[in-house]
This record gives sequence, C-alpha cells and structure tokens, in this order.
Amino acid sequence: MIKKLPLIAFILVISGCAAATKTNLPTGESGYNIDCSGPYLNWGKCYEKAGNVCGSSGYKVIAKDGDTGQSVSGNSFGVYGETTITRTLLVSCGSNG
Repeated sequence: MIKKLPLIAFILVISGCAAATKTNLPTGESGYNIDCSGPYLNWGKCYEKAGNVCGSSGYKVIAKDGDTGQSVSGNSFGVYGETTITRTLLVSCGSNG
C-alpha cells in the first residue's frame, strides 16, 4: 500500500477539485468563494462546484476573476519558471437571476 501512495497523490492532483469557502458578501448575505486555479482545472469546474454547494436553489454569479502569469524562482541548483493560472468565482445561492 505504501508504494501506491505516490500514485494516488498524483491522480488526486491531476483530477483536481475546485474548493469552495463560505464568505460574507457586501450585501450582508452569505455566499461562496470558489477557487478552481491551476493548470488541471477550468471554469467548468468552478460552475460545477457552485452547482454542488448551492444545490437545487441555484446560484447567481457575483464576480468572476481569472489571470494567467509567469513565475520565476531560483536557488543554488538553478532557475525555474512556471505558468500560474488563477480562477475564482464568487456566488450567492438561492438567486437565479
């Protein structure tokens, strides 16, 4: 089983899951901040998570933010670069329009 742990961790990272955090909206209502950042997720995962957390009551998108950038870092072993992708969706439940 211990030999399979790296494989299991790798599969979880690739499959990726959007994360939802309950938050207070400027209107005083409760809402959810949904994060689906990274190269293995997409906007569809954000909308899917919004549907899951709000259920049959539906949801209204309050804000949508995304950005792609570059990150470079280095140490004594070399210089490393990567592409960073952030996606966040702010929704309120129970309001479909």
